[in-house]
Amino acid sequence: MGGHHAASGAAAWVAIASTGPYALGWYPLDATGIVIGGMATAGTALVCDWDHRSSTVAHSLPPLSNVIAVGIENASGGHRQGTHSLLGAAFFVLLAAMAGQLQLQTEWGLLSLGAGLLCMFMINIAAKALKLFPKYGWISNWVFALAMAGLVTWLAPHQWTWLPVSMLTGVLVHIVGDMITTGGVPLLWPLVIKPPKFLRKVPLFKDVWKANGAFSIPLLGRAGSRREWFVLIPVSAYAMIGMFGAALALGKAHFPAAVALVSELVSSVFGRSLAG
Repeated sequence: MGGHHAASGAAAWVAIASTGPYALGWYPLDATGIVIGGMATAGTALVCDWDHRSSTVAHSLPPLSNVIAVGIENASGGHRQGTHSLLGAAFFVLLAAMAGQLQLQTEWGLLSLGAGLLCMFMINIAAKALKLFPKYGWISNWVFALAMAGLVTWLAPHQWTWLPVSMLTGVLVHIVGDMITTGGVPLLWPLVIKPPKFLRKVPLFKDVWKANGAFSIPLLGRAGSRREWFVLIPVSAYAMIGMFGAALALGKAHFPAAVALVSELVSSVFGRSLAG
């Protein structure tokens, strides 16, 4: 499900970019990188579903996102085809690598123009999937997208490699997420290698190597199943805690007085509640 893909992407980014407890720290970044990268990776974890014109992603920034969806749908062969393959993943990472290197040195600092443009879509896609926008209308979508584009352009980490790392993380999280449902994914697209007929009736094997050539390890069952919710609730909590911690550290660094005031107000409110 879309929201679960977004939460998984953000959680994966927190795990690899944070050096705090319960994190892997494979690609360590400061608080700014964790916040911006987390929002971006929530979106890159949905980019694979930009392959059919009726998807949530396709309606994230109309009419531009709709036009892009039609193009990707035609090029990839439809939903859960090319964008859910190893070749599709490589294409998205290459696109992010090219965008990440589009930077401009100015008297105000280094501006990440390519990252801002790409994240204009990625962050908006995540917000749309998480139902942060009205179901109908598009003005709020574009206002939010342009604001996020400006934020990322100004504050993105200077090392351009964070963007392809974010894309790789999100796309892999999405493909693995779909692979552990009953639908499976065509990892080897455009090659379609179907199992021999005598194997299509073998228990367990037929669920792993589908008759249409897709591969699946259906640990979660159908998309949206209770098992999926059971797994994604703690994953979402992990993402929220990691992002909140990074945002708080970012606030303390740039707006210490405001953070101190908010903390004092919260402590006062909870103190009165407990006393009452």
